[in-house]
Amino acid sequence: MADDDLADEIDDEDADDLEDGEEGEEGEDGPKSGRKRLLIVIAAVLVLLLGGATAAFFLGYLQPVIDMITGQEETALDEEAQALISGEAVFYDLPEMLVNINTTGRKSTYLKIRVSLELEKAEDIVKVENVMPRIIDNFQVYLRELRIEDLQGSAGMYRLREELLKRVNVAVSPAQVNDVLFKEMLVQ
Repeated sequence: MADDDLADEIDDEDADDLEDGEEGEEGEDGPKSGRKRLLIVIAAVLVLLLGGATAAFFLGYLQPVIDMITGQEETALDEEAQALISGEAVFYDLPEMLVNINTTGRKSTYLKIRVSLELEKAEDIVKVENVMPRIIDNFQVYLRELRIEDLQGSAGMYRLREELLKRVNVAVSPAQVNDVLFKEMLVQ
């Protein structure tokens, strides 16, 4: 029996040594697997960041940052400021127009309008004066087809401005009109 007890004790010690050894191996593998996991997470984060930066670049979201770094934004602002300071914009007043606008009832409705054209250069004034009958004709034909509902609100004014600008640019081509400015507009 003593031999059996001794054999059991030896077997228990060997089993404890094996368990300790296994724990030791797990302890060594634990940090290695932890490092592997950390490297995988870091690589995944880097891939996501690079993919996001690439997508932002191709979608144009990074363009303001790139312009700021390269200084291109400042030069564009400087050119605009120089144009304003030098007074390159020239304004030309068109004669007052009075047109009968389109109505469905018996009552006539009139539109009285005075506009000013913003030209790029002073040399364009001569070109505008040479085609003035064409400009006035284009404006009057368009204005006569308007309804009162077309002129209501800021959206109506914006559409009117865009249509007049498009028509005047066609008439004065190759000269360029930058804007049509309303000086007076009266619907009666």
